[in-house]
Amino acid sequence: MSECPHVAELPRPEPAPATETCPECLADGTHPVQLRICLACGHIGCCDSSAGRHATKHYDETGHPVMRSFEPGENWRWCYADGSIV
Repeated sequence: MSECPHVAELPRPEPAPATETCPECLADGTHPVQLRICLACGHIGCCDSSAGRHATKHYDETGHPVMRSFEPGENWRWCYADGSIV
């Protein structure tokens, strides 16, 4: 894993999760496959294997580049802007 310039711009400490699941999936009546947390604001969104791809849509709408897995036991981060694990 390498550092990207977006990681240095993240708030410290990490934002608290806004919810415990993907609110867009709840509103749509769908179920997320896996969850991601936005490290800029704490938004919880579903992964790209989910029907709604809400984590990616959150990035597209907000420009918040870095998210982390919100799955138990996982701590990897993804930068949408760089297209890589960071």
